[in-house]
Amino acid sequence: MLLRELASALPHARLIGDGDMEITSIEYDSRAVTAGALFVAVPGFNVDGHAYLGRAIEGGARAVVVQEDREGLWQAVAEGGGVDVLVVPDSRVALAQLSAEFFGHPARKLGVVGITGTDGKTSLAHLVAHVLNHSGQKTGLISTAECRIGYEVLPDTGRFTTPEAPQVQAMLALMVEAGCKWAVVEATSHGLALHRVDECEYDIAAFTNVGRDHLDFHGSEEEYVAAKGRLFKLLDESIDKGIKKTSVLNWDDVVGMFFGTLTKKARKIKYGTDGMENVWIESYEADGFGSNIVINLMSLKADPGDDSIDEGRLRLRFPKPGRFNAYNAAAAAGIALAAGLRVYEIADGLETWTGAPGRMERVDAGQPFEVIVDFAHSPDSLRRVLELLRETSRGRIIAVFGCIGERDRDRRPGMAKAAAELADYTFVTDDNPYSEDRDAILQDIAEGMRAAGKLEGHDFSVVADRREAIAQALAMAVDEDAVLLAGKGHEREVHIGDTEYPCDDREEARRVLRELGYGSPT
Repeated sequence: MLLRELASALPHARLIGDGDMEITSIEYDSRAVTAGALFVAVPGFNVDGHAYLGRAIEGGARAVVVQEDREGLWQAVAEGGGVDVLVVPDSRVALAQLSAEFFGHPARKLGVVGITGTDGKTSLAHLVAHVLNHSGQKTGLISTAECRIGYEVLPDTGRFTTPEAPQVQAMLALMVEAGCKWAVVEATSHGLALHRVDECEYDIAAFTNVGRDHLDFHGSEEEYVAAKGRLFKLLDESIDKGIKKTSVLNWDDVVGMFFGTLTKKARKIKYGTDGMENVWIESYEADGFGSNIVINLMSLKADPGDDSIDEGRLRLRFPKPGRFNAYNAAAAAGIALAAGLRVYEIADGLETWTGAPGRMERVDAGQPFEVIVDFAHSPDSLRRVLELLRETSRGRIIAVFGCIGERDRDRRPGMAKAAAELADYTFVTDDNPYSEDRDAILQDIAEGMRAAGKLEGHDFSVVADRREAIAQALAMAVDEDAVLLAGKGHEREVHIGDTEYPCDDREEARRVLRELGYGSPT
């Protein structure tokens, strides 16, 4: 595609040059630039892409995109000739627009579901993708845990947060090529604030809940909520594809009500527990490592004569435990109805779901105690999982968790307090310290445990290496105990400064269980 053809997607851009060169790729990392690339210089948190214009040109960039307020960093490049320069008001916005144009606007050829919230969005995204796929409507998935086309996992995904816009648009294009009808996109607050999931042409937008998270990035709770609310504004800006625009909102969360005001064109499907919603969780009952749920569809149209409902009620044996998963089931039902599925298809999809990677995932080697891996990495999410295990376990609760570095330090005492109140014994260990002092993080958590009245060596231990902490926790467990490995979920490494060590909680637990003499783990 010619540069001037790409530039047509940017109505406020200024092109310096004739724009006649062929662009073969779009890159935002100068190290990835090859001959024929268009390099988009993005101001970052630690480095500014404008400082790497020279490296990108040396690498073969045919043209560069620069931000107009960084003129001091790109003026010499524009005056020197040799490459065309596209000047834009916001490089991140332009990156999404250019990527969509380069890949042929794939989201316009798909039904697109966007899902946001603090907790539960990854599980909900995987659940919705499964329900749609199970009904025969091939669906792609972009989530923080993994990305898929149908049930095929795409390589090298699930290691970081929302991919950048070129990767998002490239995956959407692959979905179109593979014959997908739907795409489910997990829209994180980072992804929304940084415009990574712009140009996705949403048809259905869903919200799970809001808690305290990522304030290190957003600066305040108001900015955090505003970032998530962008999804519902984007819903109104998306093109008409013959799918009725719909917002699916947790009406038990006041933020859900607020998000409902942000979309002027979309109908609202409200879910919750007080009986005033379109999708009402009428009852919930724990049942082993699952639950029995009755969802009353109330005013939403049900299929006449459908055996899966009784007077508007959807009766489910849902394969995941916890009231928070009942909310996910209700949200998924609302999304699936908005996507046009019949009620029996929804019921069958919900009841056959196997779960999302690293979300309430069991590790079973025939041991006489439970081992659960979950992504819980905030005070609220850790408390919810521990409360569930307290309700369902007859033995002790042994928790293993840490706190991520370079993030909101207030979560450390909050997570310590949750563990102190609900776990019988806790191993304080690495999460991802990144560049922050790992020992300082561990001591912040330990101090929170002490403040809650717990004694080191009696109620908790500090074991820095996560692999060793997992080994000690599993060696401690006896019949009917429950061991929770929290905070990392699907992640496969622990990052410390410029180094890392391998640690997939699920694989590490399987290895330790084998060493303890239990059978082949599943």
